[in-house]
Amino acid sequence: MSIKEVPVQRPQRWDAPFSADMTDNDVERLLTLAPFCAMNAEAFSSKLSLRGILKYDCRINRYKAGDIVIRQGDYGSSAFLILRGDAIVTLNPLPADFADKPRKTRRSLLNSVSRLWRRNHVAEMRELPGEQPLPPIARGEGAKMRLFLQDIPGTIDISQTFRLQTGQLFGELAALTRTPRSATVIADGPGEMLELRWQGLRDLMKRDNALRNHVDSLYRRNSLRGHLQQTPFLAELDERWLQEVANETLFETYGDFEWNRQFQSLSQRDIADRIQSEPVIAMEGGLADSLLLIRNGFARLSRQHGDGHQTIAYLGKGQVFGMRELTHNWRNKENRPWTLTLRAVGYVDILRIPRLPIEQFVLPNVPESSLPASFAPLATNATKHDLLAENDRRANRREAQLETGLLEFLVDGRFINGTSAMVIDLDRCTRCDDCVRACAATHDNNPRFLREGPRYENWMIAGACMHCLDPVCMIGCPTGAIGRNESSGNVLINDNTCIGCGTCAASCPYSNIKMVDIRCSSGKPIVDAKRGETLQKATKCDFCEGLSGGPACQRACPHDALVRVDLTHPLPLFQIIQTR
Repeated sequence: MSIKEVPVQRPQRWDAPFSADMTDNDVERLLTLAPFCAMNAEAFSSKLSLRGILKYDCRINRYKAGDIVIRQGDYGSSAFLILRGDAIVTLNPLPADFADKPRKTRRSLLNSVSRLWRRNHVAEMRELPGEQPLPPIARGEGAKMRLFLQDIPGTIDISQTFRLQTGQLFGELAALTRTPRSATVIADGPGEMLELRWQGLRDLMKRDNALRNHVDSLYRRNSLRGHLQQTPFLAELDERWLQEVANETLFETYGDFEWNRQFQSLSQRDIADRIQSEPVIAMEGGLADSLLLIRNGFARLSRQHGDGHQTIAYLGKGQVFGMRELTHNWRNKENRPWTLTLRAVGYVDILRIPRLPIEQFVLPNVPESSLPASFAPLATNATKHDLLAENDRRANRREAQLETGLLEFLVDGRFINGTSAMVIDLDRCTRCDDCVRACAATHDNNPRFLREGPRYENWMIAGACMHCLDPVCMIGCPTGAIGRNESSGNVLINDNTCIGCGTCAASCPYSNIKMVDIRCSSGKPIVDAKRGETLQKATKCDFCEGLSGGPACQRACPHDALVRVDLTHPLPLFQIIQTR
């Protein structure tokens, strides 16, 4: 070992437990309760034991009447099990007085400027273990919000609520799928809840099928109605009709949940071959027997074109497929087939509502004006030729909004996953690197992106974290070091809990997470005391979280060549292109 190196103990998963207050007595108590009492402890490994998960991946929170446990629209990374007491679930947003999110912490101008002369000049400097205590993993700020029980009937619509009782689990779907909370949960009196961070929940489900089945059944009972209500025209249905629709709705998944594993190999294949390899959800010419709602993920909308398929658009969360055909068939007593094909791009969750409940409960009770305009009914006397002509017109209208080649570039590279993609206009960029220097100055001389990436004509998607709608980088992280900021939704890395395993870097489909060798304040490499290997940490763009004025890279560009774009709705990108 060189004297220029500093040996330390390699970080482990549970160096920073979810709560320092969890005791062995708490674990013993949990093991007497469902579902843990029915789990086979022998099915767990010695390094990832059932007791270990309960002690280090869980914490017990105590609530008073009116405390907001989770809030609709917030990102969450944990599930909750009610140990004692009740809770009220509301599917409608809270009034503004109660729903305001905590203000994001922003650095003051003085603080931002002072960083320029206070920054450390050692590349990737970290405090040594023991030099700085690990901060506790705090509860979300939302839990501090407070309602009063006597005000609840006047604050929320009681008819749009239901009650959770002791022993029930909630919040698991948002935690596992990395999506915003679909409902608000309020404590209905004093009580205790076990909070399980999603890594522990995931590992419990891997080892115990009963828990996985329990989570699936909870979705149908607790969350399905809320997801249906998030579709605008279904939200107008009377409660009884909505429940009838929910009773008939099927929950389906297509593709691989960890789609990133095959992404690189698929991206090398011919476009026609790639489209053919995507799972078919609905095929052009097939029986139009249901309405499809995209719950999570992305789906490609295409039409037959010669020997292959032409991409017309893609559908994301909250969008629907099939209303046009179902409406036409209901009004004209016909059975016209699907006129377009819908395929899963990666992984997609689908809510499939059969034709019968749509015809019985939706179409007779929802005004035509409330139906999605892009799915207007077909003409009463439409022929097959008319259907094809209409598809051509729809495709041309979409091409006028977003040129087909650019759309296929975004879909095939799955850049449609990015909510804050860094897009550079190469005709304006002079390669001055002011953006890189600004990033470095903001992050202690450690730039967090590469000014390189895939290109379409004069546009480049730079190698910076896109803060994805579906951040698969979070799936395998053993410590929960990478996760979403509750209020901003940005994907951030907690440097204190990152153990340098490299799982997130390997999982990122875009190679936008880098593993870097770390050093102490004197510049010496920090190495594993046992193996002598240099220790690493994961780093990436943090969207300049907390910095006033937004991302430093964009503000520093002297030629307005660099823009941040939400590519989950790429029309703004095309509008930028048109104006340049």
